[in-house]
Amino acid sequence: MLSTLAIENYRSLRDLVLPLTGLNVVTGGNGTGKSSLYRALRLLADGAHNGMVAALAREGGLPSVLWAGPERIGRAVREGRFPVQGTARTEPVALRLGFAADDFGYAIDLGLPPPDRATAFGRDPVIKRECVWTGQLPRPSAVLCDRLGGYVRVRDDEGDWSAPVPIREYDSMLSEFADPERAPELLGLRDRIRSWRFYDQFRTDAAAPARGSQIGTRTPVLSHDGSDLAAALQTIREIGDGAALDSAVAAPFPGSSLVIGQADDGRLAVQFHQHGLLRPLGAAELSDGTLRYLLWIAALLSPRPPGLLVLNEPETSLHPDLLPALGQLIAAAAGRTQVIAVSHSRALIDAISGAAREAGVELTAIELIKELGQTAVAGREPLDQPPWRWPKR
Repeated sequence: MLSTLAIENYRSLRDLVLPLTGLNVVTGGNGTGKSSLYRALRLLADGAHNGMVAALAREGGLPSVLWAGPERIGRAVREGRFPVQGTARTEPVALRLGFAADDFGYAIDLGLPPPDRATAFGRDPVIKRECVWTGQLPRPSAVLCDRLGGYVRVRDDEGDWSAPVPIREYDSMLSEFADPERAPELLGLRDRIRSWRFYDQFRTDAAAPARGSQIGTRTPVLSHDGSDLAAALQTIREIGDGAALDSAVAAPFPGSSLVIGQADDGRLAVQFHQHGLLRPLGAAELSDGTLRYLLWIAALLSPRPPGLLVLNEPETSLHPDLLPALGQLIAAAAGRTQVIAVSHSRALIDAISGAAREAGVELTAIELIKELGQTAVAGREPLDQPPWRWPKR
């Protein structure tokens, strides 16, 4: 489980270090950095798939995502006596992402390469430093795998370092050096990060993938677009917690039930039975809110819980009457996996908090605010944040 998340120089997240528990709810006003926090977590996960450079390119490149404010915010800036606009950067460009977990910590530091007219990819970010260590902080004696520039070293069981091994400047050592013999700790960490799941505002329009039928295959993990909704729900019923599925449907829809129908060609389809109707409704007939709620049921009751489940504004398009049941599902999911839910709905946050208290689940509430353009945590002083130290270049 992650205990600390650290982000530096990503959009408005100039220097953010957050404590995490099993259930975490992030809230705040519009423009305070909630979406940036979600995207930074996705970017960190992309590194385990060696897709961080491509992910940054989709956001406009490293210069587009970097903190746009001054490098240092001193008293003169806070009092408005220093002209921020037009000032030039004097320090190296750096985008840093990292976390500490119960057993291992990880950090990656990205920058820009020296000018090179021989390549058309001279603006691609390069990895300047990358580390894996035991414990909360990267002490020299605790570092297990270390990447500085274009070389990686791995510590063996006796504590001795291997000879430096070259690595391409844009490749992560999580993907290039994770194997059972050379770096088993790196392999375990990579697989753990790859298990993280992100769900962000499912499509529910008329052409949404979730509204169609699909060939039935066991689906313990709902896809990100919800196209395998019927198969995921049936998988929960057969090898997961079918009673929890029935309860999640009946709680906001008394007298209703959910059945997954199977056609002769093997296709599965949602059949939603409601009290007073002569026939069940298919996914194509459901309201946007009802369909989205069924998608959240499939995601949160997964028979194969991930290492981390990150939800971005799960309340979108849901009627307020559905939020108590969704809060119950989110709090219950935290009993099986670590959850980070980003939301601006006070009703949903209250529902999650109440359900967490009833279940005895520890909840960390994080309210983000903006101070001089940068994201900060409301009510927290600089000395209140968890201990964190970035590995130096």
